[in-house]
Amino acid sequence: MGGDGKRHRLRRGGFVSRAAAEQAGGYWLGHDVEADGSLITVGQWLDIWLATRHQLRPATRRLYTQHVRDYLKPALGSIVLRELTIGMEQAMFTALVRVSSARGRPLAPTTLHRIRGALTAALNAAIRRGLLTQNPAHWVELPNGRRPRAVVWTEARVALWRATGERPQLAVWTAEHTAQFLHSIRDHRLYPLFHLVALLGLRRGEVLGLRWSDIDLKARTLVVSHQVQEHNGRRVICPPKSLTSLRTLALDHGTVAVLRRLSAESGPASGGGDFLFAKPSGEPLSPGYVTHMFRRLVTECDLPPVRFHDLRHGAASLSLAAGNDLKTVQALLGHDSIVLTADTYTSVLPCLAHQAAEASAALVLKAVRKVSRPRRGRSKTSARNQAATRPRPRTSVASRDRILEPTSDSHGTHTRSTPTGKIPTIKETCWSASIQWVCAARDSNPEPAG
Repeated sequence: MGGDGKRHRLRRGGFVSRAAAEQAGGYWLGHDVEADGSLITVGQWLDIWLATRHQLRPATRRLYTQHVRDYLKPALGSIVLRELTIGMEQAMFTALVRVSSARGRPLAPTTLHRIRGALTAALNAAIRRGLLTQNPAHWVELPNGRRPRAVVWTEARVALWRATGERPQLAVWTAEHTAQFLHSIRDHRLYPLFHLVALLGLRRGEVLGLRWSDIDLKARTLVVSHQVQEHNGRRVICPPKSLTSLRTLALDHGTVAVLRRLSAESGPASGGGDFLFAKPSGEPLSPGYVTHMFRRLVTECDLPPVRFHDLRHGAASLSLAAGNDLKTVQALLGHDSIVLTADTYTSVLPCLAHQAAEASAALVLKAVRKVSRPRRGRSKTSARNQAATRPRPRTSVASRDRILEPTSDSHGTHTRSTPTGKIPTIKETCWSASIQWVCAARDSNPEPAG
């Protein structure tokens, strides 16, 4: 009897005897595995592990099931669980990389790490049941699986994409791109959905799970309490991704106005359902449908391509550009760790880069002015004493003539003299040249007014 109340016939082979098959089948009926667990194979344990995980989210269960079916069981399924070694697991991942590369579709390092994550979780459960003493998956070496950093669709990247079709692995729009997209779709019925995602950084499932009962337009707050996912072709309403994803967000006046219009058109007062974005039947929209509609609208707007989830990346970067600190951005996105927010979800927008460059240049110019300003308050007596005690080098008449010869600068010709017999050192000459270079750069690129 399965978890859905229906009978399911399970077929498993490879047992050495009828008693071994009955013992393995007994585990499915709730009986415990024999003390030494010598008859359980890796494939059988993976099936048992998936069947007994009751708190997995639908998307996680679907991902684990795919990894077990496509990768783990074909390579390790027939191996006795107690005999599984690090070498066997390492050989499996090496074969996965080689075979996928030969087919022209190499597995990404992130996918390999996720496969190992599923295997690690299953073997940890076997350790808790006393079937294993250690987890060989911990010591398997895999390619580096660092998260990609988001880059901004600058004018140069957009020009390259239009000319060659080349695009970054992860890219976000600038504020101008986001404004152009929202302006172009302002009459579309899903405009409020994309508005919320672009400004608040909601996940796709979170925005589809919004109910009118989660929104207080008077207090200008929005509560993220549910999400919508797809499981076996059906929409499932489940809790958010993590505890920190349960959050309350403040709404700006523009967003409140958008939600008021949506409430007047399809809210409960006008005969609509409780979900903000739903079908005429009242069921929430499908996540796949929203993604498909977003891609079509981006193409119609002739904007550089981004994924639907990249709107979330863009919201984080725009919040940072608006002057919010990382802790505020972390709370906006509902992240467990501020490290994830800083490493993955924030990109340096061009306006921020220019502000940082101007601030650094202004600091240097301020220091240059302070150093180049003549010192005041120095008494004539002390200056005369220093000049008297300073040794006077012997100079020829030609040298004195050279020191006192006329020089010309940008203000005209004048006679410049140095203290008697003093020739500037190399250090003094270089410092004077540096000051002149910085001041010239300042004059040719004056600071913007205001």
